[in-house]
Amino acid sequence: MVEYETHSHDVLVVGAGGAGLRAAIEAAASGARVGLVCKSLLGKAHTVMAEGGIAAALANVDERDNWSVHFADTMRGGQYMNNWRMAELHAKEAPDRVRELEAWGAVFDRTPDGRILQRNFGGHKYPRLAHVGDRTGLEMIRTLQDYAIHLGIDVHMECTVIALLKDGERVAGAMAYDRERGRFRVFDAKAVVIATGGIGRAFHITSNSWEYSGDGQSLAYRAGAALQDMEFVQFHPTGMVWPPSVRGILVTEGVRGEGGILVNREGRRFMFDDIPENYRSQTADNEEEGWRYVQGDKNARRPPELLTRDHVARCIMREVREGRGSPHGGVFLDISWIKSKMSDSSGHIRKKLPSMYHQFKQLADIDITSEPMEVGPTTHYVMGGIRVDGDTQMSTVPGLFAAGEAAAGLHGANRLGGNSLSDLVVFGKRAGEHAARFAAEQSSSSLPADAIDRTAREALEPFDRASKGASTEGPYQVQHTLQETMQELVGIVRREDEMVRALDCLASLRNRTARIAVTGNREYNPGWHTALDLSNLLTVAEAVTRSAIERRESRGGHFRADYPEKDTGYAGFNILVSRDTDGSMRISREPVPAMRDDLRQIIEENK
Repeated sequence: MVEYETHSHDVLVVGAGGAGLRAAIEAAASGARVGLVCKSLLGKAHTVMAEGGIAAALANVDERDNWSVHFADTMRGGQYMNNWRMAELHAKEAPDRVRELEAWGAVFDRTPDGRILQRNFGGHKYPRLAHVGDRTGLEMIRTLQDYAIHLGIDVHMECTVIALLKDGERVAGAMAYDRERGRFRVFDAKAVVIATGGIGRAFHITSNSWEYSGDGQSLAYRAGAALQDMEFVQFHPTGMVWPPSVRGILVTEGVRGEGGILVNREGRRFMFDDIPENYRSQTADNEEEGWRYVQGDKNARRPPELLTRDHVARCIMREVREGRGSPHGGVFLDISWIKSKMSDSSGHIRKKLPSMYHQFKQLADIDITSEPMEVGPTTHYVMGGIRVDGDTQMSTVPGLFAAGEAAAGLHGANRLGGNSLSDLVVFGKRAGEHAARFAAEQSSSSLPADAIDRTAREALEPFDRASKGASTEGPYQVQHTLQETMQELVGIVRREDEMVRALDCLASLRNRTARIAVTGNREYNPGWHTALDLSNLLTVAEAVTRSAIERRESRGGHFRADYPEKDTGYAGFNILVSRDTDGSMRISREPVPAMRDDLRQIIEENK
C-alpha cells in the first residue's frame, strides 16, 4: 500500500493563474472549503506573461464601443466556430470584471480625466484593452493573489496533479505529488476546477513556460471528459528569434498597438500586401492613416499589423520562406520609426513598453527605441481544450469544471489578443460559482483505493526500471523528439502526409516512454517530473494531430497547405476528442448549436 497525505475540500482548483485564482475566490465567497493546487510557486502563473492588456468594452477611449461590438469582433475573429453563449457572456461581463479588479487594487494606466486607459489590439474594432504598461498579467496576478490569501483558501504549492479520482460517474478528487519531496497527496473533493493553462511545451518554439504541458486537458481526457477543437493552435506572430537561448519568448502585441510596424529585410512594410477581404474596410491602406489610428484618430482605419494573429503569423512565414526574412529567420518589428513623429519617442516607448525595453536590452543587447527587433512566430495558445457548458463551465464529466485556456469554446478558431485575460476572470468566476453550487448539492463520496494504488505504482515505475537495469531511455531525449516532431510536422503550415508521419512518431514515442528509467530518488528529481509530464504531452499532441487531420480545410489557427481554403462543410462543426473503451483516441464531429436570432442580428449589424 502506498503512503499518502489526505486533504479534504468542497472544491479543488487545479492551477493558480488568473482563472484558477478567480475560481477559488468565487468558490470561497460562496461558502465552500477551497483547496488550490499549483504546479509552481504561487504568483508564478503563466498569466504574468500576458502583457498587452485585458479586453473589455468599457468605452473609455471610444464611446462607440459596447458589448455587442466586442461580441461581434470575437465571433468574427474565431471564424464563427465559437461557443456563441460564451462569447455573449464574455462580452457582457468583462467590463464588470475589470472594474472589480480595479476595486480590489489593480492599478491600470489612466486617461487624462482619470478613467482606465485602453489601447488598440489586433482584431478589435475600437481601443479596448485596459492595461498596466506591458505588465498587465503581472498586475492581475498580484491583485487576485492578494485578495485570495485573505479568504482562508488552502494553497498547495509545487504540487502536480497526476490523476483525477472518480466515484462512479462523478469526480471525487485528485491524486498529486509534492515536487520537492516526491510524496503523494490525495485530495477528497466534491467538485474539481481545471485551470492549468495550455499545451505549448508540446512544441519546440513556444512562448510558454515549463508548466504548460497539457496537464489539465490530459487529466480530463483520461477521466472521460471530451476535448474540443484541439486543432486550433495559435502561433503568436511575434516571439524573439535571437539569440537562440531566448527564441520563442513573447514580444507583446502591445508593441504593434503602440505603433510598431513589421518590415522585411528589404525594409518594406509587407503587411500591406495581403489584407483579407473581410477586413479591408477596417484596415488602413497607407502608413499615414495607420499612424493616425494609433494616435487615436477615430476616423482612421487600423494598421495591417493589427490584423488577427493567424493572418500576421502566416504573412511573416511567407516573407521568411521567400527569402525576405531577417538574418536569423524572422522579420523586423520596428517601433523606433516613431522618432520621426514624436519629439520624445524614446521616453514614450520606455513609458508605454517598459518590459519590452528591458527584455531586449538585457537578453539581446538591443535598444528598441533606436533599432528594430527580430521576431518570428512562436507557439502561444490553444483555442481548443476541455468541452464545457457555456453558462456553468462544467465538462462532460459531472463535478469536473474547467476555465481559462484549459477550456474550449470562447475563442473558436482564433483568439483575439486581450480576450485571454478577460476570459480568465469572466469564466474563472463562473466556474468557481457553479463548482461551489454543485459541491453543496453532493453527499460525501468514497475515494477509490485501487485507483490510488495503481496511479502511485505507475508514477514510480521509472525508478523500478532503473533499479532493475531494464532500460537506458531518458525522459529528456523523448521530450525533445516530441517537441521537434510537433514543430516540424504539425506546426503553422500542415499537410496530411506529414501529420500521419507525426502520428507514427508519437506512437513510437509512447513505446519509448513506457521504457523510461529515472535514477536517484523522489526528492528534487526533475528527470522524474519530466517523465511524468510526457504522458500528458503525448496525449495533447495526439489530440492536436488527429483533430488537424480530421479538419480538411484552413480556418483560423489551423492552416492546411493541402486544403488552403475554408470549406463550408466544416464551418458548422466542432471536432471532439474522447477516450474509447479500449483506451484509444476517438475523433467525432458535432454541429455548432444554432445561434439566437438577436445575436445573429448583432453580427449582421457589425459587419
